[in-house]
Amino acid sequence: MPRLLPRRLSLAVAVSAALALAACGGGGNRPKGDLAASRVTTIGVNSYLWRASLDTVSFMPLLQTDSNGGVIVTDWYVNPQVPGERMKVTVSILDQDLRADAVRVAALREINRGGQWVSAPVEAATTQKLEDIILTRARDLRRGAVTG
Repeated sequence: MPRLLPRRLSLAVAVSAALALAACGGGGNRPKGDLAASRVTTIGVNSYLWRASLDTVSFMPLLQTDSNGGVIVTDWYVNPQVPGERMKVTVSILDQDLRADAVRVAALREINRGGQWVSAPVEAATTQKLEDIILTRARDLRRGAVTG
């Protein structure tokens, strides 16, 4: 259990960096295994995508989670390093298969101007990076389940 804290911290730093820098990432090879391993288990959506999504946004306060509908909504998160900006994220899992187009991230961003939070644009690369982080984590979880 003590190893989880550094891992979650590094995951939070990676996602924070993705939100701040809006960098692009990608790829990875698909693990070999039977097709059933990528399918839904006891929840309504792909279990690897669901777990990876929760892991990825776990540093943000959660407002709503629906494993049958595949929706995770966070509350506003303020990065301590950027106190004048806050983000809110919605993750939607759209399929029972572990596929690149089975996860969608939507984000809202606000900037504090004179004590008022005002809407600000979110770079498209920000949501793409979060999707990539979720997909990479889901593939890692699947790979561990297939080979472990």
